[in-house]
Amino acid sequence: MKDESFFYTMQVKELTRRFGNFIAVDRITFDVKEREIFGFLGANGAGKTTTIRMLTGLLQPSSGYGNVAGLDIHTEYEEIKKKIGYMSQKFSLYEDLSVRENLVFFGGIYGLGRKQIAERIEVLGTVLGIEKHLSISTRSLPLGFKQRLALACSILHDPKILFLDEPTGGVDPIARRNFWNLISHLASEGTTIFVTTHYMEEAEYCHRLSIMYGGRIIEMGSPGELKKKYSMNSIEDIFIHLVDKQ
Repeated sequence: MKDESFFYTMQVKELTRRFGNFIAVDRITFDVKEREIFGFLGANGAGKTTTIRMLTGLLQPSSGYGNVAGLDIHTEYEEIKKKIGYMSQKFSLYEDLSVRENLVFFGGIYGLGRKQIAERIEVLGTVLGIEKHLSISTRSLPLGFKQRLALACSILHDPKILFLDEPTGGVDPIARRNFWNLISHLASEGTTIFVTTHYMEEAEYCHRLSIMYGGRIIEMGSPGELKKKYSMNSIEDIFIHLVDKQ
């Protein structure tokens, strides 16, 4: 029998998080394959960020099972942090530093040597289109380029799993599309992407997605599968249909 732990980079079963009497995440179960762009789709307050915080080792689950990169989220969360990249909703860039200085700083946090940092900056500068902005103050960057810099900082150590928590909030549609092109490129190069979003049209970029509502997963599948199942042409229409049934 094939060892599925190699094929799946994440496996979650009955994962739950309570805050007092409030259940933020309610017994969710899913898995994520290698090189997959897996989307967590839902309105604000659906439980997306709480889920991503549990999977990245920032928040302990109340109950249930979770495995990320072969590590238990209950007991091996510090090791998980070393193996993943994480770009939060409000990624903390240092605006008084230049683009290059931010990258060097985060490279040091990840324990990279000077040569490694220089090599990664050269590669990411080209891939993410920020090579001409390395000497510019981060404060003066347009929001779309700050977003690219935040992404560069989160993948500087070349993680195989990248968590993105609503990464396109506040940026214009063109910048959002360009960002998703970058995400698709990373996935094609071997990175597994776990992304949360409340933009329904962004679901089209995902290989598979789960639709969350009230802390629960109410549907899961590829965009094409869901459109066929519900005989609808857009994920937004499917989302509204499912929520109306709750």
